[in-house]
Amino acid sequence: MLEMAVIYLAAAIVAVPIAKRLGLGSVLGYLLAGILIGPFVLALVGDQTDVMHFAEFGVVMMLFLVGLELQPSRLWKLRHSIVGLGGLQVVLTTLVFSACCYWLLAMRWQTSIAIGLMLALSSTAIVLQTLAEKGWTNQEAGQNAFSVLLFQDIAVIPILALLPLLAFTEVSAGVSEHGNVIAHYPAFIQVLISLGVIAAIVFAGKYISAPLFRYIAETRLRELFTLFALFLVISIAVIMQTIGLSPALGTFLAGVVLAESEFRHELEADIEPFKGLLLGLFFITVGASIDFPLLAEKFSVVVLLVVALIVIKALVLYGLSLLFKMSRNQKLLFTLALAQGGEFAFVLLSLTGSLQILTPEQSKLITLIVAISMLLAPLLLILYDKVFTAQCQTEQEYDNIEDMEAAKNVIVAGYGRFGQIIGRLLTAQGYHLSILDHSPSQIELLRKFGNKVFYGDAARLDLLHAAGAEQAELLVIAIDDGDKIIEMVELAHKHYPKLKIVARAIDRRHAYQLVQLGVTEFRRETFDSALNLGIEALTLLGNTETSAKRSADIFAKHDVETLYELEKLWGDDQSYGIAVKQRMEDLQQVLNKDMQEQASLKACQVAKQKAQ
Repeated sequence: MLEMAVIYLAAAIVAVPIAKRLGLGSVLGYLLAGILIGPFVLALVGDQTDVMHFAEFGVVMMLFLVGLELQPSRLWKLRHSIVGLGGLQVVLTTLVFSACCYWLLAMRWQTSIAIGLMLALSSTAIVLQTLAEKGWTNQEAGQNAFSVLLFQDIAVIPILALLPLLAFTEVSAGVSEHGNVIAHYPAFIQVLISLGVIAAIVFAGKYISAPLFRYIAETRLRELFTLFALFLVISIAVIMQTIGLSPALGTFLAGVVLAESEFRHELEADIEPFKGLLLGLFFITVGASIDFPLLAEKFSVVVLLVVALIVIKALVLYGLSLLFKMSRNQKLLFTLALAQGGEFAFVLLSLTGSLQILTPEQSKLITLIVAISMLLAPLLLILYDKVFTAQCQTEQEYDNIEDMEAAKNVIVAGYGRFGQIIGRLLTAQGYHLSILDHSPSQIELLRKFGNKVFYGDAARLDLLHAAGAEQAELLVIAIDDGDKIIEMVELAHKHYPKLKIVARAIDRRHAYQLVQLGVTEFRRETFDSALNLGIEALTLLGNTETSAKRSADIFAKHDVETLYELEKLWGDDQSYGIAVKQRMEDLQQVLNKDMQEQASLKACQVAKQKAQ
């Protein structure tokens, strides 16, 4: 057993970081790890059935955490896109796939519906992670994709409850009822018992869990709270399984009930590591169970079905993007992001296999198709990023230079969260700005609010000239790309030496580069906010507001002096390290001296008041 654990862990440690670096995501890393150690490649592990049953508990925990995130207020804000867009996607995709299986492949209607439901789902892990890595989460397509995935996650629960109903046919008459203690009761009694158990879970979560959590929390033993969290999830899963219902259904309901609990964050923190480990193990077992001999035997059929899966889902998704009037670029991103199978298909395959809705051969084929579509999913988004984004920019091009309005006072390059604050302050003081940004989605949003923003890359000389660099007094560089900022500074210094520059510094290293280029006015993007929060921290710790601000001023002045001094040593690791340590000691001495001086001054004032 320990040898097997070493194999699984080693495979994940090797494959997952490589997959992350290649931009494929952790889920594909686990799948690749499973493929490598599986019986058809390195043959380090054998049959995965028993391990998969254990690892499926990671999905149960995942649904518990999904339930914890589903606060009513959050659902209400996204209600239209979740229910409308998400609901239509699941229903329409299920209908299309079910019809294809029934009419074209001559499958039983139960099997057709089950396959349709499985293939309607997309990969939450792959899509959300890829969108976040590419910075597309807050775009229109990203928000809509999230809504669809959220609806799919919710839809898994009724799907799990529906699948056993499809098994009440001759095809599943031989399914074992082992473990279902109420199977011998009449159907209406089973329904009543199931509803009673669900009601009990809801009642306990709402009225009994809080006192228990407080009692556990008062012991101040973190491991006891973790044990209780695991006990809660496992107990509910066992109870649901005992009465023949999906364990995921019970834990999801418990999560929803506890979403408003004061202990929600502690529960998430305690369950998350176990969920991650078990879910990773689940994906490894899926990868290891891919039947490569089947792929070799039916290569053309598998390729055709994978293409059909992606194309059919893409057509449905693109139609929905038209119905919901997404912008052109966002339609394509939304479509490609969700046009693949998902990890919950593996969970449903396991259930349909035990219910004999699908034959073992059909389950293996669907597993293979879904896994390959998930492997292709990041590649589709990379294709969008490299080809379609560039093509759209070529078609759209930057705003016509002749249409640009030259700045009378200030050019602002980059109008995101950083640049907007500077721009609003300058505009409020009556200065005329020429604003440039290279993000089409950001510009579209800003123009909706009446901002006059030009689409262009300020690192281009012709665009900078058209923006009025010849007569402008100041160039504000507020973009979030450190290399691009350096490029713009060098361009402005070379062609417009009289143009004053203020720049955003990404971090201390970037600040050193700006100093070396002669930029004297810059701000590290997090320094001032962190310093102000430090003042609040000192105040809460009992210092007076005046004392806290005075300490912060000394700290800030010392830090600026240190930055300019250490810039000369940057690159010499040994000298730089010694200098950093010395400056830290100097800062401590300066602050201590100031505290002593302030204490002496206060003592003198008190003595003087007493003398009077």
